[in-house]
Amino acid sequence: MIKKFLSNHIAPLVLCILMISALAGILLYAPTESVMGDTQRIFYFHVPAAVNSFICFFIVFIGSIQFLRTRKTYWDKLALSAAQIGVVFCLIVLITGPIWAKPIWGVFWRWEPRLTTVLIMFTNYCAYLIMRSYESNSDRIQRIASVIGIVAFLNVPLVYFAVDLWSPEQQLHPQRNVEIDPKMRIALYTSFAAHISLLFFLLLRRIHLYQIEEAVTHLRNRVHDQIDR
Repeated sequence: MIKKFLSNHIAPLVLCILMISALAGILLYAPTESVMGDTQRIFYFHVPAAVNSFICFFIVFIGSIQFLRTRKTYWDKLALSAAQIGVVFCLIVLITGPIWAKPIWGVFWRWEPRLTTVLIMFTNYCAYLIMRSYESNSDRIQRIASVIGIVAFLNVPLVYFAVDLWSPEQQLHPQRNVEIDPKMRIALYTSFAAHISLLFFLLLRRIHLYQIEEAVTHLRNRVHDQIDR
């Protein structure tokens, strides 16, 4: 009872407070960047969305390994749920990136290392979801998708370290650990807290939906068995 109350009432309330706080920090508290102006505020959505996609794809990686090791459905549903949410966050990255890039770089897209590796990452996990769309409860499909989920993760560290692996002349993204205004940092950390909270809220809700679907399927099968008798 208490767990249901926390899940249905307290968690959404906390999430709303965090999201409002993040928006207030981004729009009202963080100062306007001297060179990029208000366009830079996309940064507070773009970077947390990228980190969320990394977290989701790491969960896919762990869930896929655990499913192949244990064959427990929970791990498969965890990996699938994380992939679905991760692809959405990755799409946000691919949308906000060009919007931010156009006023600064003069173009929406360049085939530079980080942009290219992010697009490959997005394509990999779309392939994972396409595979799962074919008989999603088939053990064979689950095993193949788990292998894809493990192999696809190899590209995630490549995305993160792209700015270090290629020379500055080959890329437009800044180096990691760039110093920013302390107020900008506070706004960014608040946005991180809101985005990561949203991620786990969505993940838990998605897994819960799969559990309900399994319970309904089990009940339907029992009813059919009773009718057949």
